[in-house]
Amino acid sequence: MHILALIVASFAFTFLLMPIVIRRFKSLGMLAIDYYKPERRLVPTGGGVLILLSLIIFYAINGALALNGVKLYDLSKIEWYSALVVIYFGSFGLIDDFWDVGRAAKIFAPFFFSLPLSLVLPYSGVTLPFIGYIEMGDFFLLFVAPLYVMVVANLVNMHSGFNGMAAGLSAMLMLTLAAKSFMLGKGTVFMLSCALGATLAFLWYNRYPSRIFDGNVGALSMGAAIGVGIISGGFLVSGFIMLIPHTVNFLMYVYWRIMHTLKPNDERWKIVKFGKCREDGTLEVPNNLTLKWVLPYYFRMTEKQAVLAMYLLTAPFCLLSFPIPY
Repeated sequence: MHILALIVASFAFTFLLMPIVIRRFKSLGMLAIDYYKPERRLVPTGGGVLILLSLIIFYAINGALALNGVKLYDLSKIEWYSALVVIYFGSFGLIDDFWDVGRAAKIFAPFFFSLPLSLVLPYSGVTLPFIGYIEMGDFFLLFVAPLYVMVVANLVNMHSGFNGMAAGLSAMLMLTLAAKSFMLGKGTVFMLSCALGATLAFLWYNRYPSRIFDGNVGALSMGAAIGVGIISGGFLVSGFIMLIPHTVNFLMYVYWRIMHTLKPNDERWKIVKFGKCREDGTLEVPNNLTLKWVLPYYFRMTEKQAVLAMYLLTAPFCLLSFPIPY
């Protein structure tokens, strides 16, 4: 019941503050083009900062109350370190929203942000179906675990682009992980609950037609929360399953980049970041080389329909992963 109250409180905090953030970001000119609308309107961006702020606020409240003898949630070290990692990722995204940190930093820095988890993880290996537990020692703690979190954060960041898509998919993944962690009594229930409530509130404003975008701060905060939730609970196998659509999207993009490198003058492989919207409201996408573009490439469909399709694709993988304890 406490966890449900935390989700509701985090939701309320983000939901009530978001209109203020929207107005403020508009006045500051923090705007991005919504490419999938006929008028290509400008939308405030960086709203994911409230997901990060929600995590900080509720951890601070719980810690302050504990210091004064009021214990709401008895947080383990792994809960505190998990929040620290998400804060590192989110803060890095916030900096990148204001000042481009460069490709090299984006590739390598997130790996080091994940390293604090290595100090508190209760295991140093992976359990595989039909094989059992494989002990990996420091190699797991210092390489596999931080790399896993970094990869997941980037998978979440890449599988986005439509109104409400990244936030909706992230909420599904967080809900699955929070429920697994709660039922199995391990992992980061508190951190995931904070992030879930805030993400659901953000989704209300980010759904079609978006009133605000997440920005790098939101994408990396949500992605890191999911990656940390997987690693802290030891859910590497089930985490892989629930992220299969995100992984397929990444592999499609890798194939696209390879073909572009091999045939740079071929229009079929030209690197294009966005499609556009036809006058009738349906999507016009340049190719079928990212997962979200596959259906709109072959069928006339709206942005809302494309996002719903992505939800329906991810949901079975979340359900399939749920009973898998590792």
